[in-house]
Amino acid sequence: MNRFEIEYLTDATEFIRSINQKASAKLLYNISKAQLVNDVEVFKKLKNTEIWEFRAKYEGLQYRLFAFWDKRNNTFVVCTHGIIKKTKKTPKKEIGKAEQIRKKYLEL
Repeated sequence: MNRFEIEYLTDATEFIRSINQKASAKLLYNISKAQLVNDVEVFKKLKNTEIWEFRAKYEGLQYRLFAFWDKRNNTFVVCTHGIIKKTKKTPKKEIGKAEQIRKKYLEL
């Protein structure tokens, strides 16, 4: 049984479609895994934020799909957008983008 349901916003869906097919499959596999078990290697909260990231590594590249919990329903995660991570730290710009999307989403 899944621990939570997922909604993919347009940017998240476009990111998944735009990356290498095998990398996309790995990312989607990791998302499915995170729905079943708690594993920080595939679904991790970013420090000092309300943003989480689904994580996948394929052929040396780090793929990240940003998300947040819709706390109106604790079992609902919204994926905002994704990146191919090129630095050790997650870019603050991308975290900020996810936070802005979260704020706008929750105002609806």
